Amino acid sequence: MVYQGSVNAASVRAAEVFRNAVRHNSVGIVLVHNHPSGDSTPSSADVNVTLELVKADDLLDIKVLDHLIIGQGRHVSLKRLGLGFPK
Repeated sequence: MVYQGSVNAASVRAAEVFRNAVRHNSVGIVLVHNHPSGDSTPSSADVNVTLELVKADDLLDIKVLDHLIIGQGRHVSLKRLGLGFPK
């Protein structure tokens, strides 16, 4: 776990998200978080965070492979939805 947010928000620093990936010389990461409400629909904040972290992946040469949101026993892939991953 890198962050623990409140009921409706979490602030995210790219340096902290990528810290262990850099330390372990990783080539890719998958972002995963849950929505305590159970609704796994991506919020605009989820999409914006994904965009920012995908921008950072170019600088670090560590690919963000996907961003999954978990809620009520199901998951949503932002990559599959085309959200936060520029073409």
